[in-house]
Amino acid sequence: MKPRSTLATWLGGLDGARLARVLETRRDAAAAPEPRSVGELAERLQRPGSVALVLPRLARPHLQVAEALAALRAPASRGALAELLEAADGEAARELDAVLEALADHALVWFDGAGKLRMAGALRHAWDAPLGLDAPLEELLTGTTSDELRGMLAALGVKPPGTKSQRLAALVEHHGDPERVLSVVAKAPAATRKLLEDRAGARRARPARFIMSGSPDPDPEPDPEPGARWALDRGLLIEDRRRYGPARMPAEVALALRGPGRHAPFQPVPPSVERVSVAPVDVDRETSAVASAFAAGAASVLSTCSTTAPARLRSGGIGARELARIGKAAHADDAVVRLALETAYAAGLMARNGDYVTPTGAYDAWAEQEPPEQFAVLLQAWWNLALTPTRARDEDGKALPALGGAPPCNGCVQARHGLLAAAARLPAGHGARVTADLGPLITWHRPFADCSLREDTPFATVIREAELLGVLARGALSALGIHLRTGDPEALGVECRRLLPSATATARLGADLTAVVTGTPSTRLAALLDSVADRETSGTASVWRFSAAGVRQALDAGRTPEGIAADLAAVAAGPLPQPLSYLIADTARGHGRVRIAPAACVLHGDDPSLLTELAAHRKLAKLGLRRLAPTVLISRSPLDATLAALRAEGYAPVAETDEGTVRIERTRPRRAAPAVPAPRGSRARGAGRAAAPNRAKGSAAFDPSALATRLLAAPATIPDPAPFEGGAPFATDTEEIVAGWAKQLSYTDVRQLAHAIDTGQAITVEYVAASGNLTVRTLSRLELDPPYLEAWCHLREDERVFTLSRIHGVMPVGHG
Repeated sequence: MKPRSTLATWLGGLDGARLARVLETRRDAAAAPEPRSVGELAERLQRPGSVALVLPRLARPHLQVAEALAALRAPASRGALAELLEAADGEAARELDAVLEALADHALVWFDGAGKLRMAGALRHAWDAPLGLDAPLEELLTGTTSDELRGMLAALGVKPPGTKSQRLAALVEHHGDPERVLSVVAKAPAATRKLLEDRAGARRARPARFIMSGSPDPDPEPDPEPGARWALDRGLLIEDRRRYGPARMPAEVALALRGPGRHAPFQPVPPSVERVSVAPVDVDRETSAVASAFAAGAASVLSTCSTTAPARLRSGGIGARELARIGKAAHADDAVVRLALETAYAAGLMARNGDYVTPTGAYDAWAEQEPPEQFAVLLQAWWNLALTPTRARDEDGKALPALGGAPPCNGCVQARHGLLAAAARLPAGHGARVTADLGPLITWHRPFADCSLREDTPFATVIREAELLGVLARGALSALGIHLRTGDPEALGVECRRLLPSATATARLGADLTAVVTGTPSTRLAALLDSVADRETSGTASVWRFSAAGVRQALDAGRTPEGIAADLAAVAAGPLPQPLSYLIADTARGHGRVRIAPAACVLHGDDPSLLTELAAHRKLAKLGLRRLAPTVLISRSPLDATLAALRAEGYAPVAETDEGTVRIERTRPRRAAPAVPAPRGSRARGAGRAAAPNRAKGSAAFDPSALATRLLAAPATIPDPAPFEGGAPFATDTEEIVAGWAKQLSYTDVRQLAHAIDTGQAITVEYVAASGNLTVRTLSRLELDPPYLEAWCHLREDERVFTLSRIHGVMPVGHG
């Protein structure tokens, strides 16, 4: 069995309610298969990938406290931390305690049995140099020879002891005294003094970018600055053993040069925002109006794409010309078009289909839903969208395509989440007087938020999107925003149904040959009106205009004039206007008076004078029409060309099939396969065993309190990860097979990978490629074939084979 970690000890000493709070904030660590002990939970919580998920969700004071603790090299006392942050008493001390409590709720910082503050190892490595401080002297001197230590001590004027360990201790003791360090630096050459002072006051390092392994990128630049040799000889700077990168300054030296009055930044209070009173009913009213308008606009945009699929650029995405065409047809502005396309694509309603982007089968089901349900799907997709969808231009002012396959932007997600967190902090019944003032609050709540857009007002695009969707109304967080932020889809659906009206199934048909629909038209009503009329406006009220061309289009699709009139009468709020009845009847009388049969082709009809007129028409001379009989003409042009030419001159011919029946001109909408293949069931093969048959029948709702109770009642330790050497108890054959081949995986990693195989769920793994590079892959459609794992790789968008022994880490997908 593994020894119990300090985190496991701390977790085991919590009561059920406190442990449930930890599980709620770190849901990825409780993902199926759920941990069996606090020891296994502690192992999951300290994985670099798990810490990487929670780090961007921390506010500025949480990151500041964590960075200060990393600089102190925990375990450290609370007093030392408070002194460094200048928060030893008063309100600042209370704010520090609140921040430490929040970090403990995230299992990132905790008190050990000696009352010292501990922190997750992966969190410590989130900064390459916390507060601009490098590692302590003793750590930097690892690998230094005894002779080199003797030389440093001699240069400092300290008599070197006899052994290497004694010399190291003497040097650490010397540099641990700030007065001694300052005395040595005072005697240094001017160039060395300037170098040391500049290095000690260097800018604070930003949090390092790290993947699941948590290793920051090294700095390959050499140290070109003069005066370094004098400092290197005295251990004031330490050179890498491989001469890689610049010389490094021990933390003790930097602190001595900075002096005792320098404190780490600590900003526990967010920036202030000018507020204005706003009634909840006014927030609801505006939310309802803008959300309804967007729902109607999005439905119109996607319906337009269903009728005529947008073409993709060679470079990928939908270009400005196609976006303008969609916007004109749907009567929607560019922001609505982009937002509708990106959210629909993320929700699986649209997908790439060759040179086009077309709706998927899921779109047809979505289109049949009521507007509140439709809107909820798109709103939820926006919340987790890893880009800023309405961003129309790049940093150079160049137009950006929609659905262009932009790389995932976690900072864009954090900007969105930070905006809602900032709005949620406003007092009840108040909103921001100017919503642009929420920008500085976003960076306080989410320092990792992306603000790379060149905007006069920070985060103006994100704020505008929130207003466009009704998440932010009158400068306040709406009911939609509240439930979106808390992650409660059921409550969000209830609010959508409360605030957005159901689809309208009737239209007001006017004598001016218009149809007016207030609210969002139902799918059936919109399809009917689109088939016989031209849509002029969309939004909170949509207007269609009837014309002979629209009615003829319906007749060409096989409708009868009686059927058209009956369908319109069924959806009309009153009787069918007489002008509309006359239009349908007049168009029907002229429809089909000329019939075109394929021969190449033949025109025939019952009216000889009409055919005489066609044969003599100068603009139709290019068709090569020739009379064969009083009621028959022949054309040298193909059927479709002849049909188009006659319609262009105002005639209303119909085409016939080879059997002589009227050809129905109905275009079948194009549909694409889903963008991401759905995971399929898997099985374990090889080694003479089959995978355990206990597949998940469905996941129950996550209950942190119940899980906390089970964990506190279970033994605290976790088994050794090697099943054949340590006798680890595995629940399924799949776990045992995986553990036998994936020797790099811990016990809990083995369980999670086996669970993904058995249930057909996707999983994220750390994988060492054949080149030796560490990559992070999301895999689905898993099939175990020891010593290999066959899976669909979402990074490569292809079926790939992975060697189990090269998998070094596992993380569940979809948590954070």
